[in-house]
Amino acid sequence: MNQHEEKAVQSFRSGLNCAQAVITAYADRLHFDYKQALCLSCGFGGGMGRLQETCGAVTGAFMILGFHNCKKYSNNKDRKNGTYAMVQKFAASFKEKNGKTDCRSLLGCDLTTEEGQKYLKEHNLHETICEKCILDAIAITDELIKEQEK
Repeated sequence: MNQHEEKAVQSFRSGLNCAQAVITAYADRLHFDYKQALCLSCGFGGGMGRLQETCGAVTGAFMILGFHNCKKYSNNKDRKNGTYAMVQKFAASFKEKNGKTDCRSLLGCDLTTEEGQKYLKEHNLHETICEKCILDAIAITDELIKEQEK
């Protein structure tokens, strides 16, 4: 595992949600405030507030791609265009690796129910699914940033 992957998994295992784990792993590299990133990404775990829409690891990565492009470009049109292009590439790559980007399909259970929460724990989905999504999100993000820096 690389530095970002290690930080993200360690953070996730310590109690951060998937979005928080991804975004805060980049605080040092992209020079942004860790505590603010933690707060801004708080509602994105569990597919955005456990709504199980877009996976939190994915939305965390999208935030990183946006931050990266905002540091790279001064013009907002360039920022948006660069970010949108990277987000689209990210989504395609993530879907290639995982089949989907929505939390509900990835986990195969409903986190808003007691049964879903129980299923998550009994089947170790945090370790088997969520951590994989976090690692995939970091790997894809690193690759996209590296490609753009060439």
